[in-house]
Amino acid sequence: MKNELSPRKHNVLLGAVEDYIKDASPITSGSVKENHIQDISTATLRNELNALEAMGYLKQLHTSGGRVPTTMGYRYYVNELLKEINFDEEALSEVKKLLENRTTSLTEIVSELAKLISKVVNYPTVVLANGYDKLEIESVKVFPLVDKQALTLIQTESGYITNTIKSSADMKSCEDASKYLTKKYKGKTIREMLDTIEQQTNEMVSEIEGFRLIVDNLIEGMRQVLESQKLSISRDGSSKMLTDNTQVEETKKVLKLLDNEKELERTIELDGESDLTISLVEEDEKSSIAVVKAPIVIDGKAVATIGVLGPQRMNYANIASALKVVMEQLSSFNKEEKGE
Repeated sequence: MKNELSPRKHNVLLGAVEDYIKDASPITSGSVKENHIQDISTATLRNELNALEAMGYLKQLHTSGGRVPTTMGYRYYVNELLKEINFDEEALSEVKKLLENRTTSLTEIVSELAKLISKVVNYPTVVLANGYDKLEIESVKVFPLVDKQALTLIQTESGYITNTIKSSADMKSCEDASKYLTKKYKGKTIREMLDTIEQQTNEMVSEIEGFRLIVDNLIEGMRQVLESQKLSISRDGSSKMLTDNTQVEETKKVLKLLDNEKELERTIELDGESDLTISLVEEDEKSSIAVVKAPIVIDGKAVATIGVLGPQRMNYANIASALKVVMEQLSSFNKEEKGE
């Protein structure tokens, strides 16, 4: 932070913000003394609150009223929170069960993670699947379906990605396509396959003559999967926000953001961060949206980002704990899978 706080100012600010998050009551020297620091006089605490206001961490809404945290105050609070976050592994026991099922498609896994987190923290949760193209291919399988369609299944160490494509191919053509694509791209990433497959198929027309249409449609289908199935949104926690009359403007902003996919993607994206982060969006004097987000790393690859959205006065400790559990479970599960 720009302004270094003394230990006493540090404790006063953390206690004040914590109380305001809990009940939205204006911060006063009396409430800080009663709830957090009993061995200091009210007059001294009043001076500390005045100093914190002058430094920009608190603001006074009315001349005779108490104070509330500023965006700067919230940021100080959540940055300190992340240094010593504790999490309860029992709180999300379903996470490990979900991750163990590698026969479930990755899109289903991230969608279920969003629902699970939203249910635990009571705020809307979004998963941005922005890293599937980094996964290595183990096999490619194509199965004929009815109505001139086929099911493609790309198996990776982290689970599989499925897509339905247009194709009237018979079983033999599908089997030939599966063998060819598996032999050609096993060990390659999905991105490497997509970047080279068009050129390579043009060079090997004779080898794929019997299933060229399958290959062409698989390419187009995978591009659509990576582009259009990026967001999984769970709105289960929205109802809780709507019951809080003290944060109407913030709630409106959160709900509006959930309906704007492009802006939502920009908000959830981690920009290279490898750990849990907390940021405030649309920062202004009256209201801001808070987002707590973390990477979903499977087999060493950041395949998605999970984010919880809400008003800036929300339960950061509970949310950060929930996301830390997910990150810990993922890390532990990956190590178990590799025998480390």
